[in-house]
Amino acid sequence: MKNEIAEILKRSQLSVTGSRTKILELFQEANGALAHADIEKRTDDSYDRVTIYRTLQTFVEKGIIHTIPTADNSVRYALCKDECSTGHHHDNHVHFICDDCGTTYCLDNITVPEITLPKGFTQKRADVIVSGICKNCE
Repeated sequence: MKNEIAEILKRSQLSVTGSRTKILELFQEANGALAHADIEKRTDDSYDRVTIYRTLQTFVEKGIIHTIPTADNSVRYALCKDECSTGHHHDNHVHFICDDCGTTYCLDNITVPEITLPKGFTQKRADVIVSGICKNCE
């Protein structure tokens, strides 16, 4: 897994640092999306809030992870697929948030429908969030 992480970072033209490696490792091990607070808990205070925040922002900018808005106006993050790159996210899929356990899942096989906007409007992003009970909590 370490070699794969190093390759992702190098492909994104990022230096391989301890914090980047650890945070990317957490995403690869996660069963769903992670919030900033989840990462803080799982790194046992090894990295401060600013380091985690900057690493997450860098990963978003480089197309390594994507953001998922939530109903409480917080943000979760999930790994992107290989089609994403710097400044170009192609994670056009539905996200599911479990009301019981709070896990956020990327439903890669369900795409966000194309939206026809009125003349003069330009779409930058479309998010579809479905909430309910996941298969683990049923």
